[in-house]
Amino acid sequence: MRHRAAVYMVFAAMLAAPTGCRKPVAAVPSPGVLVVPAAIPDDPLDEAWDAAPVYVATLLTQDMVEPRSIRLTTQKIRVCALTDGRDVAFRLQWADGAIDDRSLPGHFVDACAVQLPATVEPSLPAPQMGEPGRPVEIVYWNATWQAAVDGRGGSIRDLYPNASIDHYPFEAKSLEPGSPEQIEMAARYAPARASGNAMAGPRSTPVQDLVAEGPGTLSPSSSGGSTGRGCRTADGWAVVIRRKLPTGFSAQHETQVAFAVWEGSSQEVGARKMRTAWIPLVLQEMP
Repeated sequence: MRHRAAVYMVFAAMLAAPTGCRKPVAAVPSPGVLVVPAAIPDDPLDEAWDAAPVYVATLLTQDMVEPRSIRLTTQKIRVCALTDGRDVAFRLQWADGAIDDRSLPGHFVDACAVQLPATVEPSLPAPQMGEPGRPVEIVYWNATWQAAVDGRGGSIRDLYPNASIDHYPFEAKSLEPGSPEQIEMAARYAPARASGNAMAGPRSTPVQDLVAEGPGTLSPSSSGGSTGRGCRTADGWAVVIRRKLPTGFSAQHETQVAFAVWEGSSQEVGARKMRTAWIPLVLQEMP
């Protein structure tokens, strides 16, 4: 561990001068994603991110389980990480020429995810979403949720700006906006939301905490608490995903991390995605 700490100190000294998310800093070869102690900015374009080293992760097709992804789309993702001692945050950047942020019939959305083992230990669960008895924790972000949090509505007019709509009963002039009668009428046209389906919104965060013990076992996590924010860059997306620091993770006890990216314009959704293998996650010691 003493030798590894020396390597990381040399690695930290090699960082390029800050250039901003709009001008990505040059990546430096490293043994893994180095988590740097610092205040965590929520804005993906905050200059504070430029003080952290960048790890360029190579993405792979998800060809292990059906439905598979055979064609390589997004090839690389740039990652940097910060911790305030309580939380850890990752900034993910990748190239994507199309903006896919509307959930429409036959259309899929841009998204990304961070995955960590649920337990910090020397042996690892399978990187394909864990395995029975050895769960992984996942934080998932998608562009539609981000647009909703940023203020875009979910009505037909919001999703189809050129649509022509005659009339909805809950918009009748005889119903006072916000009255119990108007709310009850509106619920008839949003049954998923009325039944309490969390996926139907309204959303206060663009991320969701999930847990899995292998492909096909993904479910919402009861822990929750993660946050995130994404924005467009000149060539794609920059997304900050913030979650609690893994219990037991320290400079002396490393863990692993994996990432996934979905390109909506390439019909990627669910298991159809680009993903990484496990990557060492290393905490830089406090000076």
